[in-house]
Amino acid sequence: MTIRDSAVHAAKKFIEQYFPVAEVVFLAGSIVRGEATESSDLDIIVFDGSLDHSYRKSFVEFGWPIEVFVHSFHTYKDFFKENRDRARPSLPQMCAEGIILKDNGRAASIKNEALALLKRGPLPWKSKEVDSARYEITNLLDDLEGSTNPAEDLFTVSRLAAKIHEFVLRVNGCWIGEGKWIVRALKEFNEEFAECFVSIFDEYYKTRQKHRVIGFADNVLKPYGGRLFEGYSIGKSRPKE
Repeated sequence: MTIRDSAVHAAKKFIEQYFPVAEVVFLAGSIVRGEATESSDLDIIVFDGSLDHSYRKSFVEFGWPIEVFVHSFHTYKDFFKENRDRARPSLPQMCAEGIILKDNGRAASIKNEALALLKRGPLPWKSKEVDSARYEITNLLDDLEGSTNPAEDLFTVSRLAAKIHEFVLRVNGCWIGEGKWIVRALKEFNEEFAECFVSIFDEYYKTRQKHRVIGFADNVLKPYGGRLFEGYSIGKSRPKE
């Protein structure tokens, strides 16, 4: 039995025991994508029309760690909207890629809704959001350039990597990632850029040399006006009396 077959078998037994009245069930995650490792878990999305709320719960059953995301046929729509607003499509991605384990006839429509949302992409950034990101990256670059504390630099660079990834993907109308999904999201956008991104930050963590990180960030900002500090404002200044 393959890992995938074993996972499907375990997931079905799990649903029978814990969610026997579930109407639609998807199995998603690394198992489905063929990317399973020794630490992979089962991501199971459960739809139960009798619920008026959603919740998430972790189990260890049938030899697998299992994460269950439980929704009604209304709450998942709120999560789809929230995922689009924050540009991280975790639930739509799971529904789109998931294997159908149980279906009352609504699984296909949920999948199609998820696929359409993924294709549509996140809400586009407005100029104020671009400027806000430029300002934050500028502050991080200023901190890095002026720092003489290598321990602090580790965390400044980590934050800078996350913000650069977000900036590049959002200004290009793409979904962003978190954790290991940062590199995956960048690769989906542009393989060459992703390789450059990884190379530059990998070199920094090996050598602690800042110049390539700083130059890379400046090149990312350049088409959008470069660094931003002077004149940047949030809210509205009170008039002088």
